Amino acid sequence: MCGFIGFVGEIEHRKEVIRKMADRIIHRGPDMDGEYISPDGEVALGFRRLSIIDLSEAGRQPMVSEDG
Repeated sequence: MCGFIGFVGEIEHRKEVIRKMADRIIHRGPDMDGEYISPDGEVALGFRRLSIIDLSEAGRQPMVSEDG
């Protein structure tokens, strides 16, 4: 089953922290991972994906709108 992780607030080394958090839940989705950090650095999200139905890149997470 897929899994999401994240945090809100100012944290040093956001990219490293979100990566370590995602690595801790690799068992939730070993097939794909993604991350999003807001431009102001206040919100960081990560995702681990287990590919069962849609095996293509179209299922990549976290998704963003056409204008970002």
